[in-house]
Amino acid sequence: MPDQERRPRAAGTAARVRDALRDAVLTGEYLPGERLVEAQLCERLEASRFTVRAALQDLAGEGLVEVQRNRGAQVRKVSMAEAVEITEVRMVVEGLIAGRAAELVTGEQAIELDEIGVLMRRAVEAGEHRRYSDLNQRLHGLVRRIGAHSTADRIVETLRGQLVRHQYMLSLVPGRPQTSLPQHERIIAAIRDRDPKAAETAMRDHIASVIEALKAIDYMGPA
Repeated sequence: MPDQERRPRAAGTAARVRDALRDAVLTGEYLPGERLVEAQLCERLEASRFTVRAALQDLAGEGLVEVQRNRGAQVRKVSMAEAVEITEVRMVVEGLIAGRAAELVTGEQAIELDEIGVLMRRAVEAGEHRRYSDLNQRLHGLVRRIGAHSTADRIVETLRGQLVRHQYMLSLVPGRPQTSLPQHERIIAAIRDRDPKAAETAMRDHIASVIEALKAIDYMGPA
């Protein structure tokens, strides 16, 4: 097979393996501190050892995996102190994105924001916390899409991946949806009203609240 035919297939395989492994880490299939055994991953993902190693290196660059010489790879543990620091960075970057979203939002996108806000309120009123969490992610994703800042978006995605376990624990805190709902509604209103300063402030205030909630979580051991 000519080289030009091999390369696209190889690139596609590498991307598939990396994405599949990332999804397994983000969904909690592999837990923090768990070893990622290359031989098992090769069998599971039907990929060569070279491809699996490249995927692990990519995820190490994203902060999801640690690769140590002579000890192999494991899912990276993120301490509470580091989770707070990561969220502080998110506060700045997502504030920037929200401000841009207020400048760029279209009428159709404003309607979609309002629809998500209504669904979030209904989820809180019905006590559907998992549904609310899913809508929360959808809202933040939509704001990033409207903001159309590719560099900031990549940063947020990388940071978000490192915080999956902490975000899950945060979602279990009693009363958290009731606290965050009006914060999300202020973000939606500011973007819909095309007020960049108010949108950035609302997003930063919301994530500052997340930081305080993280600090308040009482872990029974190291994160």
